[in-house]
This record gives sequence, structure tokens and C-alpha cells, in this order.
Amino acid sequence: MTADRMARRVTDLLAPQVLVIAMPPVVGLIAQGWTGALWGLLASVLCGGVPALVIALGVRSGRLDSHHIVDRARRTGPLLSAVAAVLVALVLLIALGAPTLLVATVAGMLVALAVTVPVTLRWKISFHAAVSAGTVVVLAHVLPAVPTALAGAAVVALVCWARVRLAHHTAAQVAVGALVGVAATWATLAAFGVG
Repeated sequence: MTADRMARRVTDLLAPQVLVIAMPPVVGLIAQGWTGALWGLLASVLCGGVPALVIALGVRSGRLDSHHIVDRARRTGPLLSAVAAVLVALVLLIALGAPTLLVATVAGMLVALAVTVPVTLRWKISFHAAVSAGTVVVLAHVLPAVPTALAGAAVVALVCWARVRLAHHTAAQVAVGALVGVAATWATLAAFGVG
């Protein structure tokens, strides 16, 4: 397999919408069994499914270049829909009494969006890097922390390499994205007392 082909596969397999859809039910299942997985599924549908649908419709209509939204100028609408969907998910999870870990996870997504959306309006920060790094932080709270962080760091590095290899981002854009993902998620989980 060529390096470019591998980079495309990594980019698709570990895309933000894939991680945001897959992570909450897995975290819920690990933390609280099937009940937690159901709460996570609700978070997935809203936080990942709604933005993925908006992006898919944008690609189908020709307004967006791909589901990765390479053209920074086209990111605003889909990102605002993501913010709205995550906000709705957060309100619902709190109102319905969801487990603290999932509420904190969704709040972390909102905090990360609050940082990355304004940045990307001026500079193309990597959402792939931010979401993959944030996912590692959440998983390190429900799985053995050190091995999860070490394996996760390798995966985040692979994601960052793939985005730079495909010339979708610079090294600085993926590095800042990863730092924002770690910092926003860690700070939010800490604020909720998750750990």
C-alpha cells in the first residue's frame, strides 16, 4: 500500500464524525454497561449523526468538497450545525439524568468546538487531530490510563501524519488541533470531577 493510500484510509477511518459516533456508546458500555451504551447512543446520534447528515447533504448538493471539508471557507455552516447539535445533546443528557461521564464527554466536545470553530474561521486547525486526541483522553478515563494514553498517542500521531501527508494540513495545524483536543477534553472532564 502506498503512503498516500494509507493516509487516505487513516483519514477516513479516524474521521471526526466516525469517532464522535463510535466513542460515546463504547465509553458508556465500558463505564456503565448496556444502560451507559444507550445513553452514549443518544449522544452519538446528536453529536455525530446530525453533523454527518448535514455534511453528507452538503457534499451531495455540491456545496462541500468532501466529508472532510478540505476547503476551510466551507466549514462554517457544518460547524455551526455541529455546535447546535452538541448543545442540544448536552441539554438533553443533563435534563434526562444521563451519567456524569457522558455529560462531561459531550461538554468536552462543546468546549473543543468553542475553541476550534473560531480558530478555523481564520486558520485551518485540524479537527481530525483535535477529535482523535480528545477521544484518547476520554478513553483513558475508562480504560487503563497509561497504556491507553500511549497507544492513543501513537494513533493521534498517525492521524496527524495522514492529514499532513495528504496536504490537508500543515504540521502546525495538526499539532495545535491535537493540543486543543487534549486540553479542552481533559479540562472539561476535570471540571466535572470525572477521573
